[in-house]
Amino acid sequence: MDHCNETLRELYLYLDGQLTDDDRVHIEQHLDDCSPCLEAYDFEAELRLVVRSRCIEQVPESLRRRIAKALERES
Repeated sequence: MDHCNETLRELYLYLDGQLTDDDRVHIEQHLDDCSPCLEAYDFEAELRLVVRSRCIEQVPESLRRRIAKALERES
């Protein structure tokens, strides 16, 4: 159970690629052996994909131009 708690605490860092190679290997080995943690990983990974693909807002071109002009004035 301690391994599960540790893995779940580190899951977001793992998904973000912010762990050392040793820590990544440790988590990957745990995920291979623990189906509840693997399910949590699968859920979080899938959720990230959905959010990334569906939560993209288009910025109006007029706003882009206004921001670019404001940045030019600040430079």
